[in-house]
Amino acid sequence: MVEALTGLFANGKIVDLIVVFVVLEAIALAIYRRATGRGLTLIDTSVMMLPGVFLLLALKAALADKPWTTIAMLLGLALVAHLGDLWRRIRVS
Repeated sequence: MVEALTGLFANGKIVDLIVVFVVLEAIALAIYRRATGRGLTLIDTSVMMLPGVFLLLALKAALADKPWTTIAMLLGLALVAHLGDLWRRIRVS
């Protein structure tokens, strides 16, 4: 059991599993919105989750010993996505 978990973390596969859960969460939110008419729109859900996905991809790149430029690019994209999310929220309120 410990060896399996070590392998998941060593090669970054744990991040893939977490991204699957993020996608399932987005699907659940979309189903809730469709069923009730309440909750976030699909675009709001996507914009809200995008920075976290980029951070997860940066983590995976770091765990997989990718070049620092790849990690920096993903972190930069997370920042841009986060600022976009903030801009949308401020504009709406």
